[in-house]
Amino acid sequence: MPSATHLNPADPSMLKLDNQLCFAVYAASLAMTKAYKPVLGALGLTYPQYLVLLVLWEQDNRPVSELGDRLFLDSGTLTPLLKRMEAAGWVQRQRSTQDERKVHIVLTPAGLALREQAACIPLDMAHKVACSTTELTRLTAELHALRQRLNPSTT
Repeated sequence: MPSATHLNPADPSMLKLDNQLCFAVYAASLAMTKAYKPVLGALGLTYPQYLVLLVLWEQDNRPVSELGDRLFLDSGTLTPLLKRMEAAGWVQRQRSTQDERKVHIVLTPAGLALREQAACIPLDMAHKVACSTTELTRLTAELHALRQRLNPSTT
């Protein structure tokens, strides 16, 4: 496909599905989520729950709003997810002692124990995508840069 500065709206290939960046990203996202499913399923986790745990394993006791910002999820999506994780015994929701309107998410011992069980997941997934470390790093950086260009207000 020609560069963005040389796109021709009259070119019929412009509207071919396989020439759309959005479709390539969407299809890759679906494939990635599908690849994670059996690995995470063995731990009783869904992909969104795994993402929440990754953030909490980096730093525990985070406000719900911070989790939402970090994961690009709104509270309508995040709240039911966190309630299911609490019911599973992986996290606890705690009201802030400084501001009762804020709810913090804290890992339970079971949530902390999942970290050790999940330690092999990045390596398993690297094998599944069959990329070198250099290629994985480059792809990740390019996708972060794409997201940043599409929504510069996010970090």
